[in-house]
Amino acid sequence: MTTTTSRLGDLEVSPIGFGCMALSHVYGGTTDDDARATLGKVVDAGITLLDTADVYGEPREGTTGPAGTNEEMLAPFLARRRDDVQLATKFGITGLRTLSDGSTKRTDGRPEYAHEACDASLRRLGVDSIDLYYLHRPDPDVPIEDTVGAMAELVTAGKVAHIGLSEVTADELRRAHAIHPITAVQSEWSLWSRDVEDHVVPACAKLGVGFVPYSPLGRGFLTGTLTKDQVAGDVRGGTARMGDAWDANQRIVSIVAEVADRHGATNAQVALGWLLHRAAEMGVGAVPIPGSRKPERSLENFGALDLRLEPEDMRRLDEIRTLVEGGRNIVDNPKWISSGRE
Repeated sequence: MTTTTSRLGDLEVSPIGFGCMALSHVYGGTTDDDARATLGKVVDAGITLLDTADVYGEPREGTTGPAGTNEEMLAPFLARRRDDVQLATKFGITGLRTLSDGSTKRTDGRPEYAHEACDASLRRLGVDSIDLYYLHRPDPDVPIEDTVGAMAELVTAGKVAHIGLSEVTADELRRAHAIHPITAVQSEWSLWSRDVEDHVVPACAKLGVGFVPYSPLGRGFLTGTLTKDQVAGDVRGGTARMGDAWDANQRIVSIVAEVADRHGATNAQVALGWLLHRAAEMGVGAVPIPGSRKPERSLENFGALDLRLEPEDMRRLDEIRTLVEGGRNIVDNPKWISSGRE
């Protein structure tokens, strides 16, 4: 099994990371002790990039703003294993923020909020610094230059080592990168979510910015291990892709399974192997961050590093983009994801 490191800009990380959102309530959840046990096993196996966000987790009763409970869950683990991991977290999605006119919005990119949010994350995580700090979503009312300028101040203060952006357009990335070097862009990218290839990935390649694909397994759909009943009770079942179009999109799973069978691999390994191959074709360093409550699933993902897909495999998998029914956005606002603003 190959366990070499990869680079996101000048940050060295494991070639596959771990998305900690999976350890919260959004896909069924788990206990904090079990979550930390899973983390211990995946870090022992060589996964070192842990990705969380201040908004992940079940909000405590009576709280407003980001839940913070996923970060709090990580704190005891980080107290033991901080030197073994690269820690990424995010700010900017607030839950619902009430403005002076009584209206609400879900994002906050004000410079003062960037400082407040970072200090709050450091307290919850129990650490002195964050390796990779992302703006989770750009605030449409705040120039991205202003937000990134504040994030640069966090770097100067030693609270943050590297800056990242999530779900930005190519133009937003270029404007931000002109203020301070951006280490990585995080966005959804997978066999059935390829809109970022049009503008964002080429911009990353040109600027030398790394890419961190979230939901690289299509929120589990591409693995072929989910049932419709499993997703009916969470956010996935409310999307067109995994709701009304569930049956139609099984064609996609069949293609992934066909390639997996040819290589004696799993669907997950094929989906990740394709993503790493495609990123290399496009000239960008990519570190996908699948997550799972089951450590064995995460360890299985490492098999993607040894998978060698042939041109015919890539051609067959490329057909998936024409078969997908339903968009990738999980909210009604089209501007919530980068392609809605390109």
